[in-house]
Amino acid sequence: MTRFTCFSVLLSVLSCMAFKEKVSRKCMQDTKRFIEDLNEDIPREYAALMYDAFGKMGSDFVGGNMNRPGSFSECILANAGDFSGQYCQVMLIQEQTGYLVGLCVPDSCDEAEIEILVANDVYKYKDTSLVPPIPSVLLHNSTQQIPVSTTKCLKKNGTPDASAIVCLFVCSFIVALPLGGTIYVALIKWKKQKWNLSTVGSNFKSDPNLYGTFLQHDVHQKHANSFSADVESPTEHKSGREVEENNKNRLVYFLDNFMKTFSLQNNFSSLWVTKDKGHYSALNGIRILSLLWIICGHNIQLSSWENLDNAKRWKDSVENNPVYIVALSGPSYLAVDTFLLIGGLLSVKSLFSLIHRADDKMTIQLVGTFLLNRLKRIQPLHIFMVCLSIGLLSVVPKGSFWSFAEMQIDICKKYWWTNMLLINNLFFYPNSCIPWSWYLAIDVQFYFTTPLLVFLLRRNTCTLIAVATIFLLIPCFISALLTAYFQLPLYLPSEWIHKAYFEYYYNKPYSRYGPYLIGILLGMFMNAKKERLLKKQWQAAVGWISSLTSMALLVALAYVLHEVPNYPSAPHAIYQGLHRTLWAVAVAWIIFACDEGFGGYINTFLSLNVWIPFSSISFACFMIHPLLIIIFNGIQETLFHYTDINFFYLYMGHIILTVALGYVLTVLVEKPYLFLKRHMK
Repeated sequence: MTRFTCFSVLLSVLSCMAFKEKVSRKCMQDTKRFIEDLNEDIPREYAALMYDAFGKMGSDFVGGNMNRPGSFSECILANAGDFSGQYCQVMLIQEQTGYLVGLCVPDSCDEAEIEILVANDVYKYKDTSLVPPIPSVLLHNSTQQIPVSTTKCLKKNGTPDASAIVCLFVCSFIVALPLGGTIYVALIKWKKQKWNLSTVGSNFKSDPNLYGTFLQHDVHQKHANSFSADVESPTEHKSGREVEENNKNRLVYFLDNFMKTFSLQNNFSSLWVTKDKGHYSALNGIRILSLLWIICGHNIQLSSWENLDNAKRWKDSVENNPVYIVALSGPSYLAVDTFLLIGGLLSVKSLFSLIHRADDKMTIQLVGTFLLNRLKRIQPLHIFMVCLSIGLLSVVPKGSFWSFAEMQIDICKKYWWTNMLLINNLFFYPNSCIPWSWYLAIDVQFYFTTPLLVFLLRRNTCTLIAVATIFLLIPCFISALLTAYFQLPLYLPSEWIHKAYFEYYYNKPYSRYGPYLIGILLGMFMNAKKERLLKKQWQAAVGWISSLTSMALLVALAYVLHEVPNYPSAPHAIYQGLHRTLWAVAVAWIIFACDEGFGGYINTFLSLNVWIPFSSISFACFMIHPLLIIIFNGIQETLFHYTDINFFYLYMGHIILTVALGYVLTVLVEKPYLFLKRHMK
């Protein structure tokens, strides 16, 4: 059969498909032209580029190298005149095995049409499919029809849309405030230095016995007293002009403090404090170690979804090995429960501090101030990160693995309001904008319970014990029931076959409250004690042995119960219901023992002054590090090969960038609003 006849038959097939399967005429014509030009004796240049951009099967399929990403950057270079190359990814399923294949197809075809064309095996080069099934030597039935699960086409690098522009403007405005304050303070300082030099010089000529420093103090004191008198004097005894001048002075005073509060000169020095003036000095070390644990887990988690060329070997060697507990193995999420414990403890400390300053009175206004302070603490940076995710991901050059980043852009445009209201954890996890921010939502939701429990403590201790017991049992009971009903795993799953784990359990308040409540109770207990409770070393020894043994058993049992049965399992349900709370109790003992002076070398390590500056930027580091990982993974054109040294090297790079950007975000976004609430009163 001649080549002309072959393509005539192909055109007839495509025409039939267009009629029956709703493939547009333009898509049909461009696809036909691409296949014809590719199958010429000397293929057209654009067709060769598109062919080369298709994903090809690589080695080590048995080890997990199933994905065939192709090349986004090469595909978008193809231009046939009437159409250009469009990079898409299809998820195919063959014998329960799912794998991703990159395609380079005419941009006149939409995702639904591409699914139809792939399902009918239209893309061919010399009778060989460009999307071939997995060979029979690797799968038993390699010739079965391959259903298309999902198709996602990536947009070309281009100008951002209106929403991205608005987000970039918001981010720029937030950053411009501290930069403007910095310039303002620098100008004021320059003017003062210039004025001091001229004043000292003139006074020295008139009286050489005068010393410039004291003269400067006297002059400024006179100005300050004059300004204070203007502000504090009652306006009813002044003329209209004086009242207007007084209001003007108030506005100038407000703007002056506002600009100084946002200046970098005011915020830089506060982050390099290396002495902890408060209690619970061990918290700094615990917080940083937990953060490093979380970053390591995210480094592996976000890469293992699509970016590994040996995902199966990684899963077999890492997920069941306790040595890799910091790298998404076993109960790697326990670091988050440690964060919740610390949050509960510090919330009580903050509330007791406000009550103490209010002469031991707990009023509705005080509770409102307590809650508002928390929102001021987290929402400026939270809002900034939402806008940064939309704006930055819209302009960063893309790679073959950009689909997750693009999905984040679409989700944030649709669900940004859930982050503003701090209810994003109540929605299905994949539909969450910057999904790691579920911790902020759940933290604020739990924060509202602290005043209630403190109020009960001040009224009736027995009532507090009863309510706290109920609050403690509810998450244990619900977690156990969900585990039994849905057969949930005891580890963070790397596959979506355990969809219910994220939909009903992982980030929900009713499954996470236990550690936070333990923190609240610990804060109440440590606030109430008047003297050290541990009198003997044997008491501390019993506590340490119990704490460390409990932590070791919780980790070990997660590996013992790693396999998920297809029936309700009592051991799995009991473990799921209790392990978070028990972990929090064990960490609470470490905090308590260190505060009592029985921490030994552990307390010395956790209380090192080196942790303090990093603890000050820990919130910003937590918020920015997943975005760095997503961008880095998304711009790649090839798969990663997992080895311990490769990912340790990658992890250290993420740590350095996270600390650097965390410091910048803390100074520019987080700290100014913390100081603002103090200085603008």
